Amino acid sequence: MRTRKLTLILPMVLVASFCGVCHAGQETKALADTAAELKLDGLLPAIDTIWVLLGAFLVFFMQAGFGMVEAGFIRSKNTCNILTKNFIDYCSASVMFFLVGYAFMFGEGNGFIGLSGFALGADAPNPSGVPIWAFWLFQAAFCGAAATIVAGGMAGRMKFPAYLMYTAVISALVYPIIGHWIWGAGWLAEMGFADFAGSTVVHATGGWAACIGTLMLGPRIGKYVSGKVKAIQGHSIPLASLGVFILWFGWFGFNPASTLGVTADGGSLAALVAVNTNLAAAAGALAAMLTIWMVVGKPDLGMIMNGCLAGLVAITAGCAFVTPISAIVIGLVGGVIVVLGTLLLDRLHIDDPVGAVPVHGMNGIWGTVAVGLFGSTGVNGDLAADGLFYGGGAGQLGTQVLGALSVTAFAMVTMGAVFFAIKKTIGLRVSRDEELSGLDVGEHGMEAYAGFQIFTTT
Repeated sequence: MRTRKLTLILPMVLVASFCGVCHAGQETKALADTAAELKLDGLLPAIDTIWVLLGAFLVFFMQAGFGMVEAGFIRSKNTCNILTKNFIDYCSASVMFFLVGYAFMFGEGNGFIGLSGFALGADAPNPSGVPIWAFWLFQAAFCGAAATIVAGGMAGRMKFPAYLMYTAVISALVYPIIGHWIWGAGWLAEMGFADFAGSTVVHATGGWAACIGTLMLGPRIGKYVSGKVKAIQGHSIPLASLGVFILWFGWFGFNPASTLGVTADGGSLAALVAVNTNLAAAAGALAAMLTIWMVVGKPDLGMIMNGCLAGLVAITAGCAFVTPISAIVIGLVGGVIVVLGTLLLDRLHIDDPVGAVPVHGMNGIWGTVAVGLFGSTGVNGDLAADGLFYGGGAGQLGTQVLGALSVTAFAMVTMGAVFFAIKKTIGLRVSRDEELSGLDVGEHGMEAYAGFQIFTTT
């Protein structure tokens, strides 16, 4: 009898134990799933933050690219001067954008300017999905890029103290106001104006500021003689070439990281932006090579390099709104524009030693307008309307043209006023003797290549 009872009870105990184990296992699995979800919820924002910080680091490294390009395209006697300006540009932009620029750009205010968040105070808004410190660093690097564009257009004859005054104003006021119009919920943003990574905000602003500064400075001594253009060769094409490759590399932070994250869509948009960026750069270089070859009979390397930069500038506005085929077309047109624009400036006797105006100013406008032609809501639903070539009519195109012209006018008028005030006070241009002997010695008391400084009288 006892054996029979045990026989009946034992299976029941085993079943109960099994059920208990299963229940405990289910609870353990549920706890593990919850922990995994919590861990993932914390990991995704961290990935987006790292992505934006990586972009900020790459855009910062572009300062070295700008420095190498500008130094290579000018004469050796002005190398220290141009590199000092590039160095100080980023330093000034960092401080001024921290104190007031970020507030003017992203703060709560009106359609013209933001008015809150000075020195990243408690009231500083954060329109991104990453920590404000990461977003600020990324935007500060953009501010430094806009400021440093001007150095190349005014190279070889601008006083260093005058440059210090200029770079503080553009970093603290002019660039942030334009940025507020487009990226800070200003009046152009409300109209549906699209500039994904800064063809207008960064490049047109810097390029047209360089244009008005170059006009007010006048050409370098010996550039235009008896109505004829005299080529003034840069001292190091290898240095300039290195700079272009650094800029091309840095642009993969400039454009793709402007997505401000990669976790929402698995990085799909960032990958498309990277492909478009690369294709436009390559197409711009090829188009510039063919154009200058047809015009002067030689495939000039300097023009090829500027064609590459032109393609990069042109695609920056629409890199997230166009297809790769459209990116190639945009880059090809950019490469042609940079060659014809350079020839036009020489015809007008506007001396731009590195091509800042055709590369950044003219192609900043072209890239902005191109969104109104090639932009597609099928590529990115954040675009207000399809471009003209995608059946959207002239609505988006008109908005893009209005925005580009407004920014160009504002940059030239405000910076023209700044340069005029500087010219009437401390002066813009160095003396003739200082320009001929070189700004390295006259402004900084040093030489870029000690023992090899060449003094000229023309």
